[in-house]
This record gives sequence, structure tokens and C-alpha cells, in this order.
Amino acid sequence: MACTRQQLNAFLDALLTPARFEDYCPNGLQVEGKEEVHHLVTGVTASQALLQAARERGADAILVHHGYFWRGEDPRLTGMKAARLRTLVAAQMSLFAYHLPLDCHPEYGNNATLGRLMGVPVPEPLDPEHAATPLFKGFLDQPIALQALAGRLEASLSRAPLIVGDGNVQSIVWCTGAGQGYIDLAADAGADVYVTGEVSEQTVHIARERNIAFIAAGHHATERYGVQAVGALAADALGCTHEFIEIANPV
Repeated sequence: MACTRQQLNAFLDALLTPARFEDYCPNGLQVEGKEEVHHLVTGVTASQALLQAARERGADAILVHHGYFWRGEDPRLTGMKAARLRTLVAAQMSLFAYHLPLDCHPEYGNNATLGRLMGVPVPEPLDPEHAATPLFKGFLDQPIALQALAGRLEASLSRAPLIVGDGNVQSIVWCTGAGQGYIDLAADAGADVYVTGEVSEQTVHIARERNIAFIAAGHHATERYGVQAVGALAADALGCTHEFIEIANPV
């Protein structure tokens, strides 16, 4: 079975509503490939390794969180960027990319899926009136040790997180990826712990001085699950097949 490229594009845009976001890159179809989509591959970043693996799996389209054409980058198609685009064009693979829309979707997005992996029964945006802000909040059913929460993340994400603080936690604010700059908003919201992907030197001092526990669980690791959920949903709805390809990244 298969769907058309236009059907896949329409489904993803209807689900992720990219027009609501002022983003750092274009969201949606970034590189146009063949008309029919039999096999959809998903991944975190449209790296050369992902493109080559997708081509070997016979992909007609690729859906990622980190695509191309970022604001402020050199627009020339040279070097690494040219090689990636040559791979896509030669294989006639379409590339779809959704950045903030994939972070913020309340059910299938990166933050919603990470919340459920942590054991939060009802993940929800920190500020529902500003749905484009990629911060979520929630409560565990009961308080648990910070180390136990970190253990849940390590088991789900297959990497040991960095931990600042101790004690028990129940209220969580989180943001997948490079969200360490939002730690003050998490503290202002009264969270016991803030969870994100990356850490900066000053993040540790903020956590200690504002008395909020902190976990950095990996940029790549925390952003693997939204794209898988959306890809599976699209395949079920449209009749194509779907496969997630993991390209390991220690960050």
C-alpha cells in the first residue's frame, strides 16, 4: 500500500499545525521527492548517515525533527549540505522536517512522549495560552527519589543522565533538546525538578541557588520519540509502512 507525497504533507501539516509557530527553520516539506510514498523513515536529524540508511531501506520519504535551512546559516549549497541534498535528490526521497511543532504537540510531540516515559500520567504545556512555548509540566502519582526518576530516564533512553540535586520529587517541568535556558521558568513555576536534554556551566549554579533539582538526559535521546509516534500515526492513517532509524549521538 502507499499514499501520495501530497497526502503525507497534508496529514503532517494538519496534525502539527506549523503555521502557528515562528520557528528557526521552514517546517513541512523541505525537499520534494517521488510522488508515491510506500515506505516512510523517521529519524531525529537529517544527517548523511540517516539519509544513506534510509536509501538502503528503500525509503520514499523521511520525516525528521532537525532538518535543513536554519535561520542565519550560509544559504549556499556547498560541502556537507550539497552532499546531503545530492543523496536525497538522487534517491528521489522527500524530506519532511518539523522543529517546534514536533516539540509542542500535546499528544504525539517530543515533550508529551518524554513526559509519559517519565511516568507523568497527564503531560501538559506549562503555559497553555502560549502553546508554541516548548515547556511541559506534570505530576508523578507520588513523590519519588530524584535518583529513581533519573533511573527511569536511563532505562527508557539508554544513557545515563547528568543529575544535580537530591531528595524526593513529584512536580516536574521539562523541555526536550537544548532547553537548559528555561530553568528559571521551571523554578518560577515551583517545580521540584527540571528535566531537559543539555546542560551549560551556569545551569548547575542556577539549580543549586534556586533550590530546584535538575536532570540533563541528552538532546538526541530526549527527542527520539515524538517523530516515531507521528511516523507510526501517519503510516496507520495513510497506508504506507514506517520505520524509525536510530543514528547514535552522545550529545
